[in-house]
This record gives sequence, structure tokens and C-alpha cells, in this order.
Amino acid sequence: MRMVDLICRKRDGFEHTLEELSFLVKGITDGSIPDYQLAAWCMAVYFQGMTPREARDLALKMASSGERMDLSSIPGVKIDKHSTGGVGDKTSLVVAPLVAAAGVPVCKMSGRGLGHTGGTVDKLESIPGFRSELPISELFNQVRTMGIGMVGQTGNLVPADKQLYALRDVTGTVESIPLIATSIMSKKLAGGADGFVLDVKVGNGAFLKTQTEAEKLAELMVAIGKNAGRRTVAVLSTMEQPLGRAIGNALEVKEAIDTLKGEGPRDLEELALALGVQMLILAGIVDNEETARLKLEEVLASGRALRCFEGWVKAQGGNPLITEEPTLLPKASIVCSVKCNLRGYVSAWDTEALGLAAMRLGAGRERKGDPIDHSVGLMIEKKIGDRMEPGEEIAQVYARSEQEATSAEQDVLAAIRISSLPVTPAPLILGYII
Repeated sequence: MRMVDLICRKRDGFEHTLEELSFLVKGITDGSIPDYQLAAWCMAVYFQGMTPREARDLALKMASSGERMDLSSIPGVKIDKHSTGGVGDKTSLVVAPLVAAAGVPVCKMSGRGLGHTGGTVDKLESIPGFRSELPISELFNQVRTMGIGMVGQTGNLVPADKQLYALRDVTGTVESIPLIATSIMSKKLAGGADGFVLDVKVGNGAFLKTQTEAEKLAELMVAIGKNAGRRTVAVLSTMEQPLGRAIGNALEVKEAIDTLKGEGPRDLEELALALGVQMLILAGIVDNEETARLKLEEVLASGRALRCFEGWVKAQGGNPLITEEPTLLPKASIVCSVKCNLRGYVSAWDTEALGLAAMRLGAGRERKGDPIDHSVGLMIEKKIGDRMEPGEEIAQVYARSEQEATSAEQDVLAAIRISSLPVTPAPLILGYII
């Protein structure tokens, strides 16, 4: 078998066989297929696409290219949650203890932020002492005893995807829906969960800007999961403005804690409940959405989710007192208010620009390996549809220097859009792919 033959077959619109995909993944992993041929193949896929069967087989083969998690020693049905990435998306910090307290074990590997989107591991590492790297045996024992554990991705998880993603990044093929789907689902399959709830973001702060694109990706990922024997559902959620108010690691941890206390932003709580409902149903804890929601609302109101969060933080070396003393979290040396002199209604936010502003403050990284500052970020005080009067505060900037604060203030002012007429924001949940 020759790689040039695979390139030509895909160029001409043919479907790859399982044997061809096995050859491809082996060649990616061991380096026997040169980059120029992989680049040509990626471009062929970009234009010709893949069938659901092809995508399933490629995802499974990539999942088997390195380490795989075996969660069978953990009792219960394990359901993983994944987000395609957004601004202010700290949902995992709320959903994980919420569903764990409701009886669904959470054993999750999470990633770091890059560009305008944040990463769950970065947020957790803003908690003093929190360990995001644990031996697998310790992680499994923690989940068995308390129902929850979350770590960074292991170094040898899906090495074929690491190689392919790095190449896609420099060959103009990152936007290929089949390659996005197989990249995400190969890592999910390698993670060993019995099912997946996929939060697919849509809007100007998301990777996918239109609902049509998001639906295509969601449908393919759900098909891959189901064809691989995993219970899978996708939730389409809007990312036309930051989720909640906080953008930045320690700020988002505090907002997640507030939400677990029942005092957080309504949109964050609503999304956490929507995702949690699907996780409970996939796990077989309940059989309908109404019962699932009532159960989660009771877990939240009783404080059980907050206590689960505290136990989880303590088990991984963090200071659980942060729930009562948020001043224990890193805090920026400079905090300034951003005010706008316009009157009207907030009609839109350039959400990606806000994420990039937070990144430049130090809350994110432009390149993998860049250091981050857990204390900095933004607090957005006005949501789409809110009334504004001249001189009102629209945001707060948390910065390391006056110069960075001033620059971020200008970024925020440039990102807001004001209308003279009332505006109705888009629904938070746009639909489900089951």
C-alpha cells in the first residue's frame, strides 16, 4: 500500500477502507509518511469530506495510536463532557461536581487554553496547591471513593492526532469538519468513558461561527460516538457573548463557586443544568429531562454540589477554603473600571476580541507553552439586551500593569455594540443532536 494511492483515492472522492485508514494512522504515528504527503491528504479531505463510517474508523484508529484509559474498574456509567471552546466557559467546574453529587462518576481529562479560548486545567491550577497531574492509579482511586477527578491530558494520549493537528495548523485545513470531528472524538474515545455530552459552541466567540457549521460538526461527532458504541448527544449553545461575566482563570473559578452556591450568573447555571440533564440521562440515572432537572436543582440547592467541589479540590491538593475565602485565589495588582458614555441597549459583543484582550493581559497563551497569569482577566458587567446610560460601568479589567490595563480598556470599548432600540438576545440553547 502506498500513501500516494490514498491521496489520489480521496482526491477523487472515494471512501477509504479500514485497512487504508490503519495504514494511514500507523504511518502518522511512526513517521514513515512524510509531511508533504499528509498535507496533500488533509487538503483532499478538506474538499471531499468523509463518510460517518470513515470518520468513525479514523477516530478509533487514532484513539488506539497511544495510551487508552480503561475506566472499567470504576463502578457506574461514566459520562464525559466536552466543549468545543468559548470565552468565559467555566462550565466543567460546575457540571462535574453537580453530576458527581447526583451519582454520575466523572473521570475526565481536560485541556489548556490557546488563543481566545480558555482551558479547564488552567482554571483549576489557579486554585492554590491544586494538582492537575496525578498517577492514573491515584486518579481512579479518587473517582472510586468520591466520584470525581480531573487531570490534564497525558503525554501519550492519541499521538497520531498530535501529529496531524500540528500539520493541519500550517496547511490551511484546520476548518475541515471531518478532521475536527475525528480529532475531538479520538481523544474522547481514548479517555474511556461510556458516553459523551458534547457542548458545541456557535457564534462570534466560538470556533464555529454559524449554526449550520456547528450542526454539521455535532452530527458527525454524534455519529462517530454512536458508531463506536458510545452513548452520545450534542448540545448546541450560543457563544455570541461571554458565558457568565468572568473571563480569566481565578475570576472564573470564583464565578463557578458562586454558581455552585446558587449565586452565579443565570446563563452559566442554565447551561450547566442543560448539560447535566443530558449526562444523567445517558448514565441511566433518570429516564427523562424533567426528572433529571429536578434532581440537579435539588443537588444544587442543598449544597451537595458545592461540598463535592470542596472535596474534589482537597483530594487533588488544593485549598478547599477558597469557597468561603475567595481572597485566597490569585488577585491582580490593578483593577480598573471601564465606562461607556453611550445611551441605549447592548446589541452585541465582539466575543472573540474580549477573549483575545484577556489573553494579552496574560490570562491565556498565544502559543503552546506560553506562561499565563492566573490573576488577570475581565469581568463583563453588561449582557446583550441590557439597558445602558452614559457613564455606566460595562466591565472591570484585572491587570498586571497600568499600560496593560489601559490597552484592555480600549479593547473592551471597541468590542461593545450599542443600539437605540431594545434587543432580544439569542437563546442560550440552540438545539440538540441525538
